[in-house]
Amino acid sequence: MAAQILDGKALAARVRAEVAQGVAEFRRRKGLAPGLAVVLVGDDPASQIYVNRKEKACAEVGIYSETLRFPAEVEERELLSHIAELNARPEIHGILVQLPLPPHLEQARVLRAIHPAKDVDCFHPVNFGRLALGDPYLVPCTPAGILELIRQTGVPLAGREAVVVGRSNIVGKPTALLLLGEHATVTVCHSRTADLPAVCRRADVLVVAVGRREMVKGHWIKPGAVVIDVGINRYEGKLYGDVDFRQAVEVAGYLTPVPGGVGPMTIAMLLRNTLRAAEAGAP
Repeated sequence: MAAQILDGKALAARVRAEVAQGVAEFRRRKGLAPGLAVVLVGDDPASQIYVNRKEKACAEVGIYSETLRFPAEVEERELLSHIAELNARPEIHGILVQLPLPPHLEQARVLRAIHPAKDVDCFHPVNFGRLALGDPYLVPCTPAGILELIRQTGVPLAGREAVVVGRSNIVGKPTALLLLGEHATVTVCHSRTADLPAVCRRADVLVVAVGRREMVKGHWIKPGAVVIDVGINRYEGKLYGDVDFRQAVEVAGYLTPVPGGVGPMTIAMLLRNTLRAAEAGAP
């Protein structure tokens, strides 16, 4: 029996509708819209596309947004100065630095310059630490979207075995922390994991975020498992996930497609975080 496809577009549309209602209420009470500032350095085509999507999404739900665009050769001191200005602006409740940054900029220093209360991507050490302690201020956008998709299955996480393939600070590690918070038994895999297919086959919930096209094959998957494919790999003009969809759909119980799975949820969670930062009174 083929897996049930988890429709990220439909779920994201519901989240956006909820955010739009919250934004309208916030504007009624406060007399202004929640505000998001996006910092874009350079002219990376993929980053341009992502930023344009974020701008459009903000407009659809009533969030005020502005994008600060800088040339690729911008000096770090200048960039940090502009972030400090955004930190001080009361009408800006969320700040996002679009990654990747040019190599001459120290990514960690730039991200740490964002005030934690306005860090809607949740990359600041303060916010990552709060997540690790089980007391998050906001939740990182992609991991938050992953958890919402898993919840749509109705599969209880408590006591289940979850495997996260990938240990990045952006997806792998925070996703593992969220799953731990739901009382799952979590294994985090990486390039040095011995017998990776065998570890994956243990998983009731399998989250794959490694950036390798169709790496996870059908025989890696436990029959009936929830499989969340976070990968977005471009090859010969098409998009592929980290999971071989054609094989996985015959084994998994639930499966996200690429595109149309995790991707739409990431932007929806960004909108939710911006509203929550505004409601929390981000300085």
